[in-house]
Amino acid sequence: MASIAEASSLFEIDVELDRLLEEIEGQVKTEGQAAEDLVARFQQFCEAHGEKVDRIGRFVRIMEAREQYCRSEAARLTDRARAAAGKVERTKNMVLYYLLSRDLKKIEGHQFTLRAQKNSQDSVRITDEAAVPNSYCRIDARIDGVVWETVLSLLPDELSKSLESSVQETRPDTDAIKAAVMQNEVVPGAEVRHLPSPPAWSVQSQLPGGHKSPTGDRGVSDLRI
Repeated sequence: MASIAEASSLFEIDVELDRLLEEIEGQVKTEGQAAEDLVARFQQFCEAHGEKVDRIGRFVRIMEAREQYCRSEAARLTDRARAAAGKVERTKNMVLYYLLSRDLKKIEGHQFTLRAQKNSQDSVRITDEAAVPNSYCRIDARIDGVVWETVLSLLPDELSKSLESSVQETRPDTDAIKAAVMQNEVVPGAEVRHLPSPPAWSVQSQLPGGHKSPTGDRGVSDLRI
């Protein structure tokens, strides 16, 4: 039974059952009864059919569990990536504060060089994230497809509340804030400061033994903040 279920698909087993049933019915009409080996084979394929169904069910259950696990891992890794990005940002700010407070352009280690560089871009500082209007934010949401299609055509109060409850994260959009300020608009909870020389930094990697990286720019990569 197990070998039949392993070697044959559900469709193949079903076709064979139909063929055996027709043959059994034919023998009963002509000879009064079906051969024992034919009946035994029919029973084997009936059992194989049930085993195949169970195999499919177990496979689907395993894949569903795997899907749920992968989705939970994706969410966990996203949170870890966000936490790691925050640590990177805080570390960069600490290094830049150290360089600026001591009027240094760079500090060198055995493998890396941390360097402050001029940057003429405007910098947005969020003073009160909760006060920033949603029109100046990027919103990540997970919305049921039926709700989304309905909202596109019509947005009554009830669906509006449903849409708001589906928002998973809201964060200020610094590009939209800059554009608004350039049009002399006031954005609550945010301000744009033009820093004549806000620093960025670069990391210069060195090979063991004090040798510079042999890549085109000698291993320097500028990481803008």
